[in-house]
Amino acid sequence: MTDLAAVPPGEGNHRFFLNHLATVKVNAGDSASGMNVVEFDAPQGFGPPLHQHQDEDEILYVIEGEVLLKVGDDEVIATQGTVASLPAKVPHIFQVVSESARFLTVTSGGGGHPTFDQFVEELSDPVNPNELPEPGPVDPGHLARVSAAYGIEILGPPLAAMG
Repeated sequence: MTDLAAVPPGEGNHRFFLNHLATVKVNAGDSASGMNVVEFDAPQGFGPPLHQHQDEDEILYVIEGEVLLKVGDDEVIATQGTVASLPAKVPHIFQVVSESARFLTVTSGGGGHPTFDQFVEELSDPVNPNELPEPGPVDPGHLARVSAAYGIEILGPPLAAMG
């Protein structure tokens, strides 16, 4: 572990995760608390299924674009500069509503489970960020099994496709 984790723009562990670019910027092993940071660059319509993290609190920060966020009973269109708190054990879901969006997630507090950055790495492949593969099918059963192993409970489907 080092005292400083400074990752320049465009750098990090680039992954093709659920049909979009996810870049692990800070691994949980880089901090005493297990905090980790992942940057997402996702197209319109991207969003995970309704889920909750059992042990990790999550912060979502929108860098560019617009993201519809539903956390518990609350809903908001998060725009550039918005910071949203997604507490552990609170169901949440989101969907990119602009043409594309870039956003960071910061998670911490993994408890007895592996951490969110490790979850991203398990469900993805290394990728050149300038040469993304064509999107393919996502197996919801596999996603649910891997999610459970990482302390993420799938509670329902993604939001309906836009259009």
